[in-house]
Amino acid sequence: QVQLVESGGGLVQPGGSLRLSCAASGIIGSINIMGWYRQAPGKARELVATMTSGGGTNYALSVKGRFTISRDNAKNTVSLQMNSLNPGDTAVYYCYLHSFLSTADYWGQGTQVTVSS
Repeated sequence: QVQLVESGGGLVQPGGSLRLSCAASGIIGSINIMGWYRQAPGKARELVATMTSGGGTNYALSVKGRFTISRDNAKNTVSLQMNSLNPGDTAVYYCYLHSFLSTADYWGQGTQVTVSS
């Protein structure tokens, strides 16, 4: 079993910054993908950023240049530094892990990010 626990969400003004963190526990496997998705009200869940255990990254075009994903393979954690936030970034952000050991997807409980003046 794999569990993901997010932290760091909150309310921030436009132009501000937040840092989200996620810790994974369980039998994950050394080859995996960790990252972040988000879902705004009335919209589908969408990719924000992912990072493979080998260091490759993938960003949504809407966040590239503003958000930075990082991970610590030894600690099984992933973080998302979000800068220059705008109201369009308001959503519930979900930590994500895909294990190539189990071929399963895992999701955190979600953390709310609200960008508003």
